[in-house]
Amino acid sequence: MPVLSAVQVDSFHQDGYVLVQQMLDSEEINLLRRTAKSDRELDKRSYHSDDGEGGLVRLSLWNHPGNSIYGMVARCNRIVNSMEKLLDGEVYHYHSKMILKDAKVGGAWTWHQDYGYWYQNGLLFPRLASVMIAVDPATRENGCLQVLAESHHMGRLNHVTTGEQAGADKEKVDQALKRLELIHCEMEPGDALFFHCNLLHHSDQNRSEDPRWTLICCYNSAQNNPYKDSHHPSYTPLEKVDDQAIKTVGMARFEDDDSDVAWLEPEMDASVSSLEP
Repeated sequence: MPVLSAVQVDSFHQDGYVLVQQMLDSEEINLLRRTAKSDRELDKRSYHSDDGEGGLVRLSLWNHPGNSIYGMVARCNRIVNSMEKLLDGEVYHYHSKMILKDAKVGGAWTWHQDYGYWYQNGLLFPRLASVMIAVDPATRENGCLQVLAESHHMGRLNHVTTGEQAGADKEKVDQALKRLELIHCEMEPGDALFFHCNLLHHSDQNRSEDPRWTLICCYNSAQNNPYKDSHHPSYTPLEKVDDQAIKTVGMARFEDDDSDVAWLEPEMDASVSSLEP
């Protein structure tokens, strides 16, 4: 899989997102799924909260990519080089997270922008983006991500904590819903959604019998180094790896119980009260 094309980059800048089918091939995504579903540490390190609608939002989060299969995905050339095309220069790994949207109980995420949370971390500019990789099929029934196309052009909105999540200004979201196209990002395992940090997005509860787990890797421009310390890292050079590294590492480190993932504990996360998505 090559890096994003010029057409895809233009689509990202126009719409705030671009969906790439089969960014990971079937062998790679099967290795990632088997690892995640068997990873007791991933489950143990997860934290959750009530979404206010009777469901539970649950995720595991870590700052530095490491050398496990999670790190190989976040560091592989096709992902990082694509992100550098989108952000126009060197990037570094800001953090990664696994969203664990379980069958029947997987909670909803309110409308928000990632930069609505992250700008408080000393980031002057919205020069960040994320790539969401479907581990399970993502459908309307199991609460796939929904985005408002072109909403990143609105700039950063104020975010207010309601209950246990922080959401974007409801008045402006309601008006944006009237004017902008709502996209349900249905995805097959291995598909990747690249999206801008100011893109409005949310998801419904998973009321189906099927889980919807996704790996999200977030990146910041090296030129956008935070001016103060926070629970996410300042500029840290990212060592890219060959695309074959995902298959080479596979489940080996997990099976040997030698994972070097540095989990971010809930008590270390200043934004845990809003379960930073």
